[in-house]
This record gives sequence, structure tokens and C-alpha cells, in this order.
Amino acid sequence: MDGVTEVGEVKVSCLQMEGEDGNKTPPEHKCPSLCDSLHSSIHDKENSAMMRAVLCSQVCKVYRFQTEDQRWLLVREQMSETPLSFSLPKQLLSALTREHANRVQEVKDLGDLSPHWDGLRHDVINHCNHLIGCYQETLAELEKLPAESCFKSSSSKSDQHLQFVPTNLHSQRMEVTNPDSSGVWYDVITFGAPADHHQAFKHGGLKRLLCKHLNSHSTISYSQEESSRAKELLVSVAQLLPLVFGHAEELLSVSVLVNAARLQQVLDSLVQQTEQFVHALKDELVKAALLAIHNQSATDVNGSHAHSNGLICEIRPADEMEYNEEEWDTAWANVAKSLNCIIAMVDRLQEREERPPMLTSPEQQEPSGDTNSQNTASPSSSFTPTWQEQLLPLVVTLRDCVREAVGKARIAMTFVVLQRAVATTVAQGPAHIAQRRHAVFSQVLSAVVCGFALKLYDGLEDPQFLQQLHIVGVLAQFEGLLSTYGDEVGMLEDMEVAVDDLSGLTFTITEAKTDQPDDLLPTLTGAWGCFIVKVPLPPETFTSLPQELRDGHPIRVEPVLFNIGINQQQSLAERFGDSSLQERLNQRSCEHLKAYCTSLRDKVPDMTGIQSLADLLTSLDRSVESKKRKNVEVLWLAAMVCRQVNGMRLTSCKSAKDRTAMSVTLEQCVLLRNRHTLSQQHFSTALDCMRRCDWQLATSPQVSSVLGTNARLFPPVTVHRPSIRSRGAFLRPPELLAPGEFGPQGPQAAPLPSGLPPGDLPPPGSVVHPQPGYPAGQIPVDRHRPGTLGLQHATLDQYLTLLP
Repeated sequence: MDGVTEVGEVKVSCLQMEGEDGNKTPPEHKCPSLCDSLHSSIHDKENSAMMRAVLCSQVCKVYRFQTEDQRWLLVREQMSETPLSFSLPKQLLSALTREHANRVQEVKDLGDLSPHWDGLRHDVINHCNHLIGCYQETLAELEKLPAESCFKSSSSKSDQHLQFVPTNLHSQRMEVTNPDSSGVWYDVITFGAPADHHQAFKHGGLKRLLCKHLNSHSTISYSQEESSRAKELLVSVAQLLPLVFGHAEELLSVSVLVNAARLQQVLDSLVQQTEQFVHALKDELVKAALLAIHNQSATDVNGSHAHSNGLICEIRPADEMEYNEEEWDTAWANVAKSLNCIIAMVDRLQEREERPPMLTSPEQQEPSGDTNSQNTASPSSSFTPTWQEQLLPLVVTLRDCVREAVGKARIAMTFVVLQRAVATTVAQGPAHIAQRRHAVFSQVLSAVVCGFALKLYDGLEDPQFLQQLHIVGVLAQFEGLLSTYGDEVGMLEDMEVAVDDLSGLTFTITEAKTDQPDDLLPTLTGAWGCFIVKVPLPPETFTSLPQELRDGHPIRVEPVLFNIGINQQQSLAERFGDSSLQERLNQRSCEHLKAYCTSLRDKVPDMTGIQSLADLLTSLDRSVESKKRKNVEVLWLAAMVCRQVNGMRLTSCKSAKDRTAMSVTLEQCVLLRNRHTLSQQHFSTALDCMRRCDWQLATSPQVSSVLGTNARLFPPVTVHRPSIRSRGAFLRPPELLAPGEFGPQGPQAAPLPSGLPPGDLPPPGSVVHPQPGYPAGQIPVDRHRPGTLGLQHATLDQYLTLLP
């Protein structure tokens, strides 16, 4: 963190908690915070080489809470930034630049094309070159930033050169230590919803933009494997065709020598090479591509297209107007027939060569003499064609048949390669849509890689988890808190596409060269739609993994997105707008989650807790179908299922501050209550502690450059999270106030001190005391002020409906 220099370490040899001697319980209004430090101990597990590779700028708070059996829980809440916020976007930009450069070279290598196809090639080249220029410029700007950069603030979310960097990406970790057990870690990755704030949302988000474009531009798409196969066939044509023609020429040359043995040897080579040629090119992909060309031509018979090079031409190429479905098989049948004719002719020539020596008896020679006398009478009938003359027309026929088949194969494979290039560039929309899609994917990629790395590090000693990784993959559960109103609809549409694109992402675990953090940083390889993230582990750790993971078995990602809007904009959307986008997302994610759990139960039946998932999934399905307003039960149940199957939890709102903080702190306290027997009477106290931050920390000169010195103003009924996550001014005072300390709520809204309007924040350095009649955690709201939805007063918990 800026302005802080690590100069040593502090060792605590003994720590006596208040109340342990004499069983005294501290007053509820006292916050049980034990320490509040900017850096954890140098000997802590969190400072291992693996953790230092993916976490930085750690902020830690430690609490103690009382359990139901009057014992104490030691809870450490740790928030960290990550260098992956910048390292992975840089790697993605480099990979996309290489991919588009390779695609330009691919279509250039197709040679001469028909006017329409040449126009399509020109479109692809222009599209790719535009993106290459943008990405090189963005990468150059990122390279100018300091090497230690690992955080993008919400105030920079509209910066053009930072659109690939996630906003406010943090890891929120909580370690819980019971008196009789070692620490248990709970992780949540928090980041601003992956969205392109630079292009904004005037025309909607990615989902809407892609639907509009794809509905108006239909195209045939081929997979990467099919495109690679097509390129291999084109290479085979270039290599095998000269060999076939060369053996055919050699057959004609040898026939002049009238050497049966040599002629048979050359013929065998020709047959072998032709069969290899037929085997290489007689591929179902060629037949299917020829049919696709015919169907496209029939569909667009009267169509025309204006290409980026200014050429306006018919969509249907002139040389692909007619096509018979059996024509491809007929072409290869003709090749086989012509080759069989050559074989039969060579056999006859060899028989004639061997026949004259057999006519040696006088009886056999006498008829021959008669024949000779007849030949003498008719000189023209005594002419015998040479072997070359008899083979020449058959060889020419073979060449023609091979050329016909090769021509069709070249057209088909060129079509496949070109359509793949079009489908992955021009057909996906204009360059600005492609750039938007890449940018939001980059943001979500950094978050999910950070989450996977932490999940992997925590599960290295869990054999069931490691088995789960290589058998069914890992679940990535995204929790969205965006409303379906205004610009946040576009953000949610961006986020939906970004999360869906994670389906093509896989992880592999590799062995690092050294234990240095730079060698343990995850790296990105592959191409769009099939990216691979390599996560290195130290050598001694790598050797303890199962053999499948050491062999580089890919680990699939199953992403699901559940969203529930919880702010006042969502109230407007549910009453006067449309929340169908949220309902569709939740229903689809619920189906994907059930499918993943079913696969996990079938393939890893011995996994702990797997049999108890049925009830949770049934409750989740019922909750999703209920379509209740602000139904946060969907988020709770999805989170429970995610943790039950060792999944990654990622939480987002617009900027990962207010709503995200309220959700995360509530989840942490619920985990303490459900899994560590946190006393119910101390639940609210624990929640209040986690949502409170030391005012002096926020305004101290040492951290003002990071936390900010100016107060941020938020809409009415919106309060900045009072915890270590907040960056800026805080609403809550540093005094330790217990819920309900100031008595019952008053019937009317009391004004804030210093004449501040309701919902506004005080200037930095001042202290806001709750007004009489308002318990801690509540803020007065003017019911006559626009935007307050007629609320007289509201607690954060009641307003956000996050508390049970």
C-alpha cells in the first residue's frame, strides 16, 4: 500500500482475551476487535509463495465472537488486491493480437478467390486489423503503468485504456479458528460487474447487441477443429497432387522402354499414391461443405453484399451455381475407374509381351503364316500401337478426373476456412461489439482465475476436491446484485455474455521452475473460445498431486449466474418495468447448477455432503419459480450449494462497494452462525462489527492516497459499507454503538447534524452521531425527497432485505 514501508515484524507470544479470566462477557456495545493491521505476520500461511503470487496489499481485521457454548471464536477478515487484475488482461490482449494476426495470414494464404469470396476476405482482414491496432494501443498504455499496479478504482471504470481491467477486484477471505480446531478459510471474490462502461449502455448491453446482429446476419459456422482439418486438407492437396501427376508422367516414360517389370513397378507406385490421395481428400467435411455452398447459394440467389473494399457483388459465386448431392462421390468414382482402366491396360500389355514365345510348334505357326499373308495383303492392318500410345489417353483421363476432384475439394475447404474466419470476426458484429465482448471477458477472467487459484491452494490437502477437479471440473457461481432498471440492465447483459464465455475456459496445473512469485503467476494460452490458464505450483507441492492433474488433465469451468436486484431501482423495475431478464438468467443457471450437481453425484458418489444436495436444489428451484420480489433466498441457496460442492463464489454489483459489502458481510456472519455455532444473540453484533471501520484509518495521511480524501455522495437510502472494504468517507462513527442503544424508532425523520440533506455524507474528518430515536445502522430518510420511495426511515438490513 502506498506510503507504508515494511521494516520488520512483531511477534505476539501471549494474547489474553478480555473475559477469559472470570468468564466476564463484554458489553454488547463494545466491538470485539483484537487488532487492525495493514499487514499480516511474515510467518503467516498467507505469506507463502503461492499466496504472494496472486494476492497483494492485504488489509486485515481480527475479531473474537462468543459461541452458543460460551466459548470464543477467533475470526480474521482479510481483504486483498491481486496482480491478476492487470497481468491477465495484458496476456489476453497479446493472445487476441496474435490470433487476429494469424487469421489475417490464413485468409491471405487462400490464394485467388471469386469476387464475392475475395470481398469476404477483405472484410475479415479489415476487421482484424482494426482490432489489432486497438489492442496494441491498449496494451502499450497498460505497459506504461507501474509494475506494481494491481487495482482499478471505480472512478476509473470508464477509462478507455482500462476497459479490459476489472473494477475493484478483491479477494475477501475469512479465517475462523475454534478453540479445538485449526483455521477454516472462506473465500469470496468481489469485483464490479464485468461491463464496458467506456462504450456505455445507450443501446443496451452485449446480449441485446449480439441478438440484434445475429438475427439480421445469419452465417454458416464451423468449429476450430473443422477449420484446422480444412487447412490440413488444403496442404495435402498441395503435396499429393504433384506426386500423382509425377507418377503418371513416369508411367508414360517407362512405357517407351517396353519393360514389363519396370512398368509394373511404376504402376504400383502410381496406385499407392493415388489411393493415399483419395484417402486424404475423400472426407465427409468436403461433402458437407459443398452442400452448404449450394444451400447458401440457393438461399441468397437474389442477394448482394457491399464489402469493405467497395465491391458490390452477388452473394452466390458463379462457379458454384449447380450442385448434385452425389456429385462428390461420382468425382472420386471416376478417379477410381480411370485408375482401374490403366491397371487393366498394363495387364494386357504384359500378356501380349509374354504371348509370342508360346507359339513354337508348326501347327501353331501355320495359321500364323496365313495371317501374315493376310497382313501383307492389307498393310494398314499390320500396325500395332505402342505401349505409350495405348496408355496416353487413359493417363490423360486420370489427370482430368483428379483435377475435377481437387477443384471441388479446394472450393469446399476454402469455404470452410473462410466461413470460420467470417464467423469469428465479421459475423459477430462490428469491431466495437467484438471489442466490448473481449473487454468484459477479460474482467471476468481475472476474477475467476484469482478465485480458482485460492480454491486450489486451500484444497491441496483434500483428495476428494482434487479428484473432483479432473473428473467434473469446478463450479464458478456468480452472485449479481444488479437491478433490471436503467443502465444496470446493460451491465447485466454484458455480465451474462461474459459469464457464458467462461464455458470455453479450462485450467491446467503445471510445475513451476522456482518458488519465486513471478514463476507462480498464472499464464494464459490458447485462442478465443478455447483459452487455457496454466496455474503453476512449487515442485514439492506439484509432486503430491494426483497423476491425472500432473499429466495436465484439463479442468473445466461450469459458470452460473444468479442475480437479484436489491436497491430502490429494482423496486421501480418490479413495479413499473420488466424483470424478465433476471428471471430468465436465474432459471437457466438453476438448470445448469442441477446438471453439474447430478454429474458430480454420479461420478464422485463418495464425496462428503453430496447426498444432501437434493433438498437444497429442490428449495432453490422452488424459490426461482416463485418469482417473488427481491427474493434474496435465491442467492442464499445458490451460495450454500456452491460451498457444498467446493465451488468458487464471486459477488458483484455495479462497483463492488455498497451492495456487495452488505452481501459479503451477511454471508460471513451466516457462516459463523451455521457452521461455527455463533451465538444468535451476538449475530447482530458480529454483523455490525464487520460493517464498521475505524474513521481515523480512512482519514489518516498514510492511506489517504488510496482511500481518498473527498467524501463520495451516494443516492438516498444508499450507504457506503462501513468496513475495511470502503474507499472514501464513511457514514458510521468510530464509537462502538450497540443495535437498539438509542431506544425505539421515532415516528418522524430527524434531520442529520450540520444541516446535511437526508442521505448525504458529512465532510471528511467529521463524526456523524446517530440521532435519538434511530438505532445504530439506521439513517433518516426524507419521505418527501425524490428518490426515497416514500420511506420515513430505513435500516440498511431492512431496506436491502438481506437479513432473515
